Amino acid sequence: MTVAEVKPALRFLGIFLGCYLGLSILYGLWIESLGSLPDPMTSEVSREVTTILRGFGSDVSFEANPMGPTVFIFEGTRKVLNVFEGCNGLNVMIVFLSFVLAFGGQRQSILWFVPTGFLVIHVANLGRILWLFWLSSVNARLFYYFHKYFFTAVIYVIVFVLWWFWVTRWNGTSSARHAN
Repeated sequence: MTVAEVKPALRFLGIFLGCYLGLSILYGLWIESLGSLPDPMTSEVSREVTTILRGFGSDVSFEANPMGPTVFIFEGTRKVLNVFEGCNGLNVMIVFLSFVLAFGGQRQSILWFVPTGFLVIHVANLGRILWLFWLSSVNARLFYYFHKYFFTAVIYVIVFVLWWFWVTRWNGTSSARHAN
């Protein structure tokens, strides 16, 4: 194998790791700068979940945890869910964006695909939190397994499907150049 043959793979890995590490560090510094306050995206996701639940007639509310950087979601006066920073979907969006930028494509394609992918990830994440809220309400014993394994897999399958569409259809370039 020659250097020319592995150069595209090394370029991909370099861009992916550079974007992922750079964005993750910036995100981590931002989270740390907030101290014991929940980050705005976690608060927004919690607000959106409670809005959806209210639309289905649930008596729900959310409030920042006074003791840490999380958001509580209540059903009536009962705390049902504690939404952490990692539940806001931003880490998954960073992985998604890093892949798209590393793979490359036409700028116009990237400019519409990345926000579309972020929206798909955000909606899937809202669905995940809604299901976790329901699961916590009806069978809290299963919560950990669904949160840790099932929904993590579901979110990443969605990201892999988005990547597949990017590689095979929507990157705006011939996918044959990436296969060689």
